[in-house]
Amino acid sequence: MIKAIHIRRVARRQQSFVAIAVAIYIGLWAVDRPADLGTTLAYTLPLCNLIVLIQDHLSSFYRKKNVFHSWAIYLGLVLAIAVVGVAVVNVIQFPVRKLAGQTLWQFIRSGWKLPFAATMIIGVCTELYRRARERLESRNRELQQVIEQETARRERQEQELEQAREIQQSLMPKEIPQVAGFEIDGAWEPARVVGGDYFDVIRLSEAKLGICIADVVGKSVSAALLMANVQATVRAFAHESTTPAALCGRVNSVLSASIGTGKFVTFFYAVLDARNRSLHYTNAGHLLPIAMHSDGTTRELKNGGAVLGVFPDWKYENSHLQLEPGDRLLLFTDGITEASPGGDEEFGEERLVESARECISKSAGEIKSRILSDARKFCDQQLRDDATIIVITALGVPAPPNSDRLPEYAAVSPIRY
Repeated sequence: MIKAIHIRRVARRQQSFVAIAVAIYIGLWAVDRPADLGTTLAYTLPLCNLIVLIQDHLSSFYRKKNVFHSWAIYLGLVLAIAVVGVAVVNVIQFPVRKLAGQTLWQFIRSGWKLPFAATMIIGVCTELYRRARERLESRNRELQQVIEQETARRERQEQELEQAREIQQSLMPKEIPQVAGFEIDGAWEPARVVGGDYFDVIRLSEAKLGICIADVVGKSVSAALLMANVQATVRAFAHESTTPAALCGRVNSVLSASIGTGKFVTFFYAVLDARNRSLHYTNAGHLLPIAMHSDGTTRELKNGGAVLGVFPDWKYENSHLQLEPGDRLLLFTDGITEASPGGDEEFGEERLVESARECISKSAGEIKSRILSDARKFCDQQLRDDATIIVITALGVPAPPNSDRLPEYAAVSPIRY
Protein backbone atom coordinates (compact mmCIF):
# COMPACT_ATOMS: atom_id res chain seq x y z
CA MET A 1 0.00 0.00 0.00
CA ILE A 2 2.74 2.46 0.99
CA LYS A 3 4.85 1.39 -2.00
CA ALA A 4 1.93 2.02 -4.37
CA ILE A 5 1.38 5.49 -2.89
CA HIS A 6 5.11 6.25 -3.35
CA ILE A 7 5.00 5.13 -6.99
CA ARG A 8 1.97 7.32 -7.70
CA ARG A 9 3.70 10.29 -6.05
CA VAL A 10 6.86 9.79 -8.18
CA ALA A 11 4.73 9.47 -11.32
CA ARG A 12 2.93 12.74 -10.55
CA ARG A 13 6.29 14.42 -10.05
CA GLN A 14 7.54 13.24 -13.43
CA GLN A 15 4.44 14.64 -15.08
CA SER A 16 5.18 18.00 -13.46
CA PHE A 17 8.82 17.83 -14.57
CA VAL A 18 7.79 17.09 -18.17
CA ALA A 19 5.52 20.13 -18.04
CA ILE A 20 8.49 22.24 -16.82
CA ALA A 21 10.65 20.93 -19.70
CA VAL A 22 7.97 21.73 -22.27
CA ALA A 23 7.61 25.23 -20.79
CA ILE A 24 11.39 25.75 -21.08
CA TYR A 25 11.34 24.50 -24.67
CA ILE A 26 8.46 26.87 -25.57
CA GLY A 27 10.32 29.74 -23.91
CA LEU A 28 13.45 29.04 -25.92
CA TRP A 29 11.44 28.79 -29.10
CA ALA A 30 9.72 32.11 -28.33
CA VAL A 31 13.03 33.97 -28.02
CA ASP A 32 14.43 32.34 -31.20
CA ARG A 33 16.99 30.25 -29.36
CA PRO A 34 17.74 26.94 -31.03
CA ALA A 35 16.51 24.12 -28.84
CA ASP A 36 15.74 20.45 -29.13
CA LEU A 37 12.82 19.02 -27.16
CA GLY A 38 14.64 15.76 -26.51
CA THR A 39 17.74 17.57 -25.23
CA THR A 40 15.58 19.82 -23.06
CA LEU A 41 13.82 16.79 -21.57
CA ALA A 42 17.10 14.94 -21.08
CA TYR A 43 18.50 17.87 -19.12
CA THR A 44 15.39 19.01 -17.23
CA LEU A 45 14.16 15.65 -15.93
CA PRO A 46 17.40 14.60 -14.18
CA LEU A 47 17.90 18.15 -12.94
CA CYS A 48 14.43 18.35 -11.37
CA ASN A 49 14.75 14.90 -9.80
CA LEU A 50 18.16 15.79 -8.38
CA ILE A 51 16.83 19.00 -6.86
CA VAL A 52 13.83 17.19 -5.35
CA LEU A 53 16.22 14.55 -4.00
CA ILE A 54 18.12 17.30 -2.21
CA GLN A 55 14.86 18.72 -0.85
CA ASP A 56 13.69 15.31 0.35
CA HIS A 57 16.91 14.06 1.97
CA LEU A 58 19.05 17.10 2.74
CA SER A 59 16.37 19.55 3.89
CA SER A 60 17.17 18.79 7.54
CA PHE A 61 20.51 20.56 7.04
CA TYR A 62 18.94 23.90 6.16
CA ARG A 63 15.19 23.94 6.97
CA LYS A 64 15.53 24.35 10.74
CA LYS A 65 17.75 27.42 10.44
CA ASN A 66 16.57 31.00 10.05
CA VAL A 67 15.31 32.12 6.65
CA PHE A 68 18.56 33.78 5.52
CA HIS A 69 20.84 30.84 6.39
CA SER A 70 18.31 28.34 5.12
CA TRP A 71 18.14 29.92 1.67
CA ALA A 72 21.92 30.50 1.59
CA ILE A 73 22.66 26.80 2.18
CA TYR A 74 19.98 25.65 -0.25
CA LEU A 75 21.13 28.00 -3.02
CA GLY A 76 24.70 26.79 -2.45
CA LEU A 77 23.55 23.23 -3.08
CA VAL A 78 21.62 24.28 -6.19
CA LEU A 79 24.67 26.24 -7.39
CA ALA A 80 26.78 23.11 -7.10
CA ILE A 81 24.21 21.25 -9.18
CA ALA A 82 24.23 24.08 -11.71
CA VAL A 83 28.04 23.86 -12.11
CA VAL A 84 27.81 20.11 -12.64
CA GLY A 85 24.93 20.61 -15.06
CA VAL A 86 26.84 23.18 -17.09
CA ALA A 87 29.83 20.86 -17.31
CA VAL A 88 27.65 17.97 -18.47
CA VAL A 89 25.90 20.09 -21.07
CA ASN A 90 29.18 21.41 -22.39
CA VAL A 91 30.62 17.94 -22.71
CA ILE A 92 27.50 16.79 -24.58
CA GLN A 93 27.04 19.77 -26.87
CA PHE A 94 30.63 20.92 -27.61
CA PRO A 95 31.30 18.34 -30.34
CA VAL A 96 28.18 19.55 -32.13
CA ARG A 97 29.16 23.20 -31.74
CA LYS A 98 32.75 22.45 -32.85
CA LEU A 99 31.48 21.05 -36.11
CA ALA A 100 29.58 24.31 -36.54
CA GLY A 101 32.91 26.24 -36.35
CA GLN A 102 32.63 27.43 -32.75
CA THR A 103 35.85 27.51 -30.76
CA LEU A 104 36.07 26.12 -27.19
CA TRP A 105 36.38 29.60 -25.68
CA GLN A 106 33.37 30.85 -27.61
CA PHE A 107 31.39 27.82 -26.51
CA ILE A 108 32.35 28.23 -22.85
CA ARG A 109 31.45 31.92 -22.91
CA SER A 110 27.98 31.30 -24.34
CA GLY A 111 27.14 27.71 -23.43
CA TRP A 112 26.98 28.04 -19.63
CA LYS A 113 24.31 30.70 -19.42
CA LEU A 114 21.22 28.74 -20.32
CA PRO A 115 21.80 25.59 -18.23
CA PHE A 116 23.00 27.68 -15.29
CA ALA A 117 19.97 29.98 -15.43
CA ALA A 118 17.61 27.03 -15.93
CA THR A 119 19.07 25.19 -12.95
CA MET A 120 18.82 28.19 -10.62
CA ILE A 121 15.29 29.08 -11.77
CA ILE A 122 14.05 25.52 -11.39
CA GLY A 123 15.76 25.17 -8.00
CA VAL A 124 14.33 28.41 -6.61
CA CYS A 125 10.84 27.84 -8.03
CA THR A 126 10.57 24.27 -6.77
CA GLU A 127 11.76 25.31 -3.30
CA LEU A 128 9.29 28.20 -3.18
CA TYR A 129 6.52 25.84 -4.27
CA ARG A 130 7.59 23.25 -1.71
CA ARG A 131 7.67 25.73 1.14
CA ALA A 132 4.32 27.22 0.16
CA ARG A 133 2.81 23.74 -0.04
CA GLU A 134 4.23 22.78 3.37
CA ARG A 135 2.88 25.96 4.93
CA LEU A 136 -0.50 25.25 3.39
CA GLU A 137 -0.45 21.64 4.57
CA SER A 138 0.62 22.77 8.04
CA ARG A 139 -2.21 25.28 8.11
CA ASN A 140 -4.65 22.61 6.91
CA ARG A 141 -3.49 20.28 9.67
CA GLU A 142 -3.96 23.04 12.22
CA LEU A 143 -7.44 23.75 10.88
CA GLN A 144 -8.24 20.05 10.94
CA GLN A 145 -7.11 19.87 14.56
CA VAL A 146 -9.25 22.89 15.39
CA ILE A 147 -12.23 21.27 13.66
CA GLU A 148 -11.67 17.99 15.50
CA GLN A 149 -11.30 19.79 18.82
CA GLU A 150 -14.44 21.82 18.17
CA THR A 151 -16.32 18.68 17.14
CA ALA A 152 -15.16 16.91 20.30
CA ARG A 153 -16.12 19.95 22.38
CA ARG A 154 -19.58 20.03 20.82
CA GLU A 155 -20.02 16.32 21.42
CA ARG A 156 -19.00 16.74 25.07
CA GLN A 157 -21.35 19.70 25.37
CA GLU A 158 -24.22 17.69 23.89
CA GLN A 159 -23.47 14.86 26.29
CA GLU A 160 -23.41 17.31 29.19
CA LEU A 161 -26.71 18.83 28.06
CA GLU A 162 -28.24 15.37 27.80
CA GLN A 163 -26.96 14.49 31.27
CA ALA A 164 -28.32 17.76 32.62
CA ARG A 165 -31.64 17.10 30.93
CA GLU A 166 -31.80 13.67 32.54
CA ILE A 167 -30.94 15.16 35.93
CA GLN A 168 -33.56 17.85 35.49
CA GLN A 169 -36.20 15.36 34.36
CA SER A 170 -35.48 13.03 37.29
CA LEU A 171 -36.03 15.86 39.79
CA MET A 172 -39.52 16.66 38.59
CA PRO A 173 -42.28 14.90 40.55
CA LYS A 174 -43.37 11.60 38.99
CA GLU A 175 -46.81 12.14 40.50
CA ILE A 176 -48.40 15.14 42.12
CA PRO A 177 -50.02 14.38 45.49
CA GLN A 178 -53.51 15.80 46.05
CA VAL A 179 -55.54 16.89 49.04
CA ALA A 180 -59.30 16.96 49.42
CA GLY A 181 -60.99 20.11 48.21
CA PHE A 182 -58.20 21.06 45.80
CA GLU A 183 -56.83 20.02 42.46
CA ILE A 184 -53.14 20.61 41.73
CA ASP A 185 -51.35 20.12 38.44
CA GLY A 186 -47.99 21.19 37.12
CA ALA A 187 -45.73 20.81 34.13
CA TRP A 188 -42.20 21.45 32.99
CA GLU A 189 -41.82 22.31 29.30
CA PRO A 190 -38.16 21.98 28.23
CA ALA A 191 -36.65 24.44 25.79
CA ARG A 192 -33.76 23.72 23.41
CA VAL A 193 -31.20 24.26 26.18
CA VAL A 194 -31.05 23.02 29.73
CA GLY A 195 -32.29 25.56 32.22
CA GLY A 196 -32.67 25.50 35.97
CA ASP A 197 -36.44 25.35 36.41
CA TYR A 198 -37.78 23.17 39.19
CA PHE A 199 -41.11 22.51 40.84
CA ASP A 200 -42.26 20.09 43.48
CA VAL A 201 -45.32 19.15 45.49
CA ILE A 202 -44.49 17.47 48.79
CA ARG A 203 -46.98 15.70 51.01
CA LEU A 204 -46.56 16.98 54.56
CA SER A 205 -49.63 15.33 56.08
CA GLU A 206 -53.04 14.09 55.07
CA ALA A 207 -54.29 17.65 54.73
CA LYS A 208 -51.13 19.63 53.98
CA LEU A 209 -48.91 19.93 50.94
CA GLY A 210 -45.66 21.79 50.48
CA ILE A 211 -45.62 23.47 47.05
CA CYS A 212 -42.52 25.06 45.56
CA ILE A 213 -41.31 26.44 42.26
CA ALA A 214 -37.81 27.70 41.55
CA ASP A 215 -35.55 28.97 38.80
CA VAL A 216 -31.78 28.49 39.06
CA VAL A 217 -29.72 31.10 37.25
CA GLY A 218 -27.62 29.69 34.40
CA LYS A 219 -27.78 26.79 32.00
CA SER A 220 -26.27 23.36 31.38
CA VAL A 221 -25.02 20.84 33.92
CA SER A 222 -24.11 23.39 36.58
CA ALA A 223 -27.69 24.66 36.73
CA ALA A 224 -29.09 21.13 36.84
CA LEU A 225 -26.73 20.15 39.67
CA LEU A 226 -27.59 23.28 41.63
CA MET A 227 -31.25 22.52 41.10
CA ALA A 228 -30.66 19.01 42.48
CA ASN A 229 -29.06 20.59 45.54
CA VAL A 230 -32.07 22.86 45.98
CA GLN A 231 -34.50 19.95 45.74
CA ALA A 232 -32.58 17.82 48.23
CA THR A 233 -32.34 20.71 50.69
CA VAL A 234 -36.03 21.61 50.39
CA ARG A 235 -37.13 18.03 50.94
CA ALA A 236 -34.80 17.73 53.94
CA PHE A 237 -36.34 20.77 55.69
CA ALA A 238 -39.97 20.50 54.52
CA HIS A 239 -42.09 19.39 57.49
CA GLU A 240 -45.65 20.00 58.58
CA SER A 241 -44.49 22.22 61.43
CA THR A 242 -41.97 24.22 59.37
CA THR A 243 -43.26 27.58 58.16
CA PRO A 244 -42.41 28.76 54.62
CA ALA A 245 -40.26 31.58 56.00
CA ALA A 246 -38.29 29.16 58.19
CA LEU A 247 -37.76 26.77 55.30
CA CYS A 248 -36.54 29.55 53.00
CA GLY A 249 -34.15 30.74 55.68
CA ARG A 250 -32.64 27.28 56.11
CA VAL A 251 -32.35 26.61 52.37
CA ASN A 252 -30.83 30.05 51.87
CA SER A 253 -28.25 29.39 54.59
CA VAL A 254 -27.21 26.07 53.02
CA LEU A 255 -26.98 27.47 49.50
CA SER A 256 -25.08 30.58 50.57
CA ALA A 257 -22.37 28.37 52.05
CA SER A 258 -21.95 26.21 48.94
CA ILE A 259 -23.15 28.12 45.87
CA GLY A 260 -20.65 29.49 43.35
CA THR A 261 -20.02 33.16 42.66
CA GLY A 262 -22.66 34.74 40.45
CA LYS A 263 -25.17 31.93 41.08
CA PHE A 264 -28.50 32.33 42.81
CA VAL A 265 -31.98 30.82 42.92
CA THR A 266 -35.40 32.43 42.74
CA PHE A 267 -37.78 30.42 44.90
CA PHE A 268 -41.40 30.37 46.02
CA TYR A 269 -42.61 28.02 48.74
CA ALA A 270 -46.10 27.59 50.14
CA VAL A 271 -47.92 25.27 52.49
CA LEU A 272 -51.45 24.45 51.38
CA ASP A 273 -53.74 23.46 54.30
CA ALA A 274 -56.88 21.75 53.02
CA ARG A 275 -58.67 21.83 56.38
CA ASN A 276 -58.94 25.61 56.61
CA ARG A 277 -58.37 26.20 52.85
CA SER A 278 -55.41 28.47 53.50
CA LEU A 279 -52.11 29.03 51.79
CA HIS A 280 -49.12 30.21 53.80
CA TYR A 281 -46.23 31.26 51.57
CA THR A 282 -42.89 33.02 51.22
CA ASN A 283 -41.28 34.39 48.08
CA ALA A 284 -37.50 34.50 47.61
CA GLY A 285 -37.14 36.70 44.56
CA HIS A 286 -39.38 34.60 42.30
CA LEU A 287 -42.04 35.89 39.91
CA LEU A 288 -45.17 36.81 41.87
CA PRO A 289 -47.85 34.09 41.67
CA ILE A 290 -51.28 35.21 40.48
CA ALA A 291 -54.50 34.39 42.32
CA MET A 292 -57.68 34.36 40.21
CA HIS A 293 -60.77 34.59 42.39
CA SER A 294 -64.17 33.18 41.57
CA ASP A 295 -65.61 36.70 41.19
CA GLY A 296 -63.23 37.36 38.25
CA THR A 297 -60.73 39.54 40.08
CA THR A 298 -57.03 38.79 40.13
CA ARG A 299 -54.23 39.68 42.54
CA GLU A 300 -50.53 39.07 42.83
CA LEU A 301 -49.20 37.38 45.93
CA LYS A 302 -46.84 40.16 46.97
CA ASN A 303 -44.27 38.91 49.37
CA GLY A 304 -40.78 40.29 48.81
CA GLY A 305 -37.63 38.48 49.77
CA ALA A 306 -34.04 38.13 48.54
CA VAL A 307 -33.08 35.37 46.14
CA LEU A 308 -31.53 32.28 47.69
CA GLY A 309 -27.77 31.92 47.89
CA VAL A 310 -26.71 35.58 48.10
CA PHE A 311 -27.53 36.93 51.56
CA PRO A 312 -27.02 34.15 54.11
CA ASP A 313 -28.64 36.04 57.03
CA TRP A 314 -31.74 37.26 55.20
CA LYS A 315 -34.95 37.05 57.25
CA TYR A 316 -37.95 35.91 55.26
CA GLU A 317 -41.59 36.65 56.13
CA ASN A 318 -44.73 34.55 55.99
CA SER A 319 -47.83 35.65 54.14
CA HIS A 320 -51.32 34.18 54.07
CA LEU A 321 -53.99 33.68 51.42
CA GLN A 322 -57.48 32.32 51.99
CA LEU A 323 -58.71 30.21 49.05
CA GLU A 324 -62.43 30.11 48.36
CA PRO A 325 -64.21 27.59 46.14
CA GLY A 326 -63.59 28.45 42.50
CA ASP A 327 -60.32 30.30 43.15
CA ARG A 328 -57.32 29.51 40.95
CA LEU A 329 -53.66 30.06 41.77
CA LEU A 330 -50.98 30.27 39.03
CA LEU A 331 -47.29 29.71 39.81
CA PHE A 332 -44.89 30.01 36.87
CA THR A 333 -41.33 30.74 35.72
CA ASP A 334 -40.09 33.36 33.28
CA GLY A 335 -39.83 30.76 30.51
CA ILE A 336 -43.57 31.37 30.01
CA THR A 337 -43.85 35.13 30.51
CA GLU A 338 -40.67 35.84 28.49
CA ALA A 339 -41.62 33.60 25.56
CA SER A 340 -41.10 35.70 22.45
CA PRO A 341 -41.23 35.19 18.67
CA GLY A 342 -38.42 37.74 18.34
CA GLY A 343 -38.10 41.42 18.99
CA ASP A 344 -39.14 43.06 22.23
CA GLU A 345 -42.68 41.69 22.61
CA GLU A 346 -43.10 38.90 25.18
CA PHE A 347 -45.98 36.64 26.17
CA GLY A 348 -46.22 38.43 29.51
CA GLU A 349 -48.44 38.02 32.53
CA GLU A 350 -51.50 39.62 30.93
CA ARG A 351 -51.63 36.99 28.19
CA LEU A 352 -51.02 34.29 30.80
CA VAL A 353 -54.04 35.48 32.83
CA GLU A 354 -56.15 35.80 29.69
CA SER A 355 -55.30 32.21 28.68
CA ALA A 356 -56.38 31.01 32.14
CA ARG A 357 -59.61 33.06 32.01
CA GLU A 358 -60.64 31.48 28.71
CA CYS A 359 -60.81 28.09 30.42
CA ILE A 360 -61.39 29.20 34.01
CA SER A 361 -64.16 26.64 34.53
CA LYS A 362 -61.93 23.79 33.42
CA SER A 363 -59.70 21.54 35.52
CA ALA A 364 -56.24 22.52 36.72
CA GLY A 365 -54.71 20.24 34.10
CA GLU A 366 -56.69 21.86 31.28
CA ILE A 367 -55.74 25.37 32.45
CA LYS A 368 -52.09 24.34 32.63
CA SER A 369 -52.19 22.86 29.13
CA ARG A 370 -53.96 25.91 27.69
CA ILE A 371 -51.39 28.34 29.09
CA LEU A 372 -48.45 26.29 27.81
CA SER A 373 -50.09 25.86 24.41
CA ASP A 374 -50.74 29.58 24.05
CA ALA A 375 -47.18 30.41 25.11
CA ARG A 376 -45.74 27.99 22.55
CA LYS A 377 -47.95 29.37 19.79
CA PHE A 378 -46.96 32.92 20.68
CA CYS A 379 -43.24 32.18 20.24
CA ASP A 380 -43.71 29.92 17.18
CA GLN A 381 -42.90 26.79 19.20
CA GLN A 382 -39.43 28.15 19.99
CA LEU A 383 -39.20 28.55 23.76
CA ARG A 384 -35.99 30.36 24.73
CA ASP A 385 -36.04 28.98 28.28
CA ASP A 386 -37.67 26.13 30.14
CA ALA A 387 -41.29 26.85 30.99
CA THR A 388 -42.71 25.62 34.30
CA ILE A 389 -46.19 26.14 35.71
CA ILE A 390 -48.28 24.97 38.67
CA VAL A 391 -52.05 25.45 38.78
CA ILE A 392 -53.96 25.11 42.06
CA THR A 393 -57.76 24.97 41.91
CA ALA A 394 -60.01 25.28 44.98
CA LEU A 395 -62.96 22.90 44.60
CA GLY A 396 -66.36 22.40 46.16
CA VAL A 397 -67.26 23.33 49.70
CA PRO A 398 -64.64 23.83 52.42
CA ALA A 399 -64.20 21.04 54.94
CA PRO A 400 -65.25 21.73 58.56
CA PRO A 401 -62.26 23.36 60.31
CA ASN A 402 -62.32 20.98 63.30
CA SER A 403 -62.99 17.82 61.36
CA ASP A 404 -60.54 15.00 61.98
CA ARG A 405 -61.30 13.52 58.64
CA LEU A 406 -61.70 15.14 55.26
CA PRO A 407 -65.01 14.68 53.45
CA GLU A 408 -64.86 11.64 51.18
CA TYR A 409 -66.52 13.54 48.32
CA ALA A 410 -63.50 15.82 48.17
CA ALA A 411 -60.83 13.14 48.02
CA VAL A 412 -58.57 13.41 44.95
CA SER A 413 -56.08 10.86 43.66
CA PRO A 414 -52.50 11.85 42.86
CA ILE A 415 -51.83 12.98 39.31
CA ARG A 416 -49.20 10.71 37.73
CA TYR A 417 -46.69 11.57 34.98
